[in-house]
Amino acid sequence: MSNPTPTGGPGLPETQTLVPDTVAAPATEPEGGEGKGGKPASLWTDAWHDLRRRPMFIVSVIIILVLLVMSFWPSLFSAIDPYNARTCDLSTARQGPGPGHLFGRDNLGCDVYARTIYGARNSIVIGVLTTLMTTLIGGLLGIIAGFRGGVTDTVASRVTEIFFAIPSILGALLIAATFRGKANSILLVILAMTVLGWPMVFRIMRAAVITAKSQDFVVAARALGAGAGRIMFRHLLPNSLAPVIVVATINLGTFIAAEAALSFLGVGVQSPDISWGLMIADARNRFLEAPLPLVFPAVFLSITVLAFIMLGDAVRDALDPKLR
Repeated sequence: MSNPTPTGGPGLPETQTLVPDTVAAPATEPEGGEGKGGKPASLWTDAWHDLRRRPMFIVSVIIILVLLVMSFWPSLFSAIDPYNARTCDLSTARQGPGPGHLFGRDNLGCDVYARTIYGARNSIVIGVLTTLMTTLIGGLLGIIAGFRGGVTDTVASRVTEIFFAIPSILGALLIAATFRGKANSILLVILAMTVLGWPMVFRIMRAAVITAKSQDFVVAARALGAGAGRIMFRHLLPNSLAPVIVVATINLGTFIAAEAALSFLGVGVQSPDISWGLMIADARNRFLEAPLPLVFPAVFLSITVLAFIMLGDAVRDALDPKLR
């Protein structure tokens, strides 16, 4: 092996050599810190990986998927159309389960199983639409109030406190009873619950935005000349969505239960439409004589509300690093 080549430079000893610069290999990121394709992991990817390992999330998603299919394609589950009056026979009213009538018949001789299946559509559609509207209204007002602050925030917060002072069911009952017969019953229920449901989303979005707007990435965006709209919807909104999504998921189950309560009290969904709350109201007077027409829609309602609450709890635990 040949000796190293001397530098030959003036003033340097011949034994001193030039050592070529070596470039250090970049440190390898741990597998847990990257997502697929080598991209850095984010809150959402970490949450998704965590959710896939939670039995509560898997069970709730399966139940919700079955309910959604039941809502949009009820004929897959029941060959009887409960909206057809010919399928009801008063002579068979309150009969128990039998061939072709899995849950028996109600007070009007209609098939309880078919009405329970078809009742899922209105209950779930009302819950989903109410959740979307409350999330949009409360989220938009919350991000504006939290970002603007000052008079805008003060006025919006005081208005929200006024709505919070109104009991939800009592307020929705008053609105639905006042406008009963002047609009479609389903739209009226959605409107009544939306009017009283947005303040919770507002407060959560506002608190998240107030916390996020003091972060370095918002200060940097301001320094670079970003406008208010860009800061709110490009920077603050994605970083404030997590708690809102959790609350919206839980609220969906709550709104389904509230719709059933309004229909039970006679100001919600009206015949000939079908909902679980309306079925429970129709069967309550003959419960001791024929309990099944009340029990089955009540069980479906409880399972649906429980599934959405379980989903919300699983999402909350996945999005909150302190709970992992």
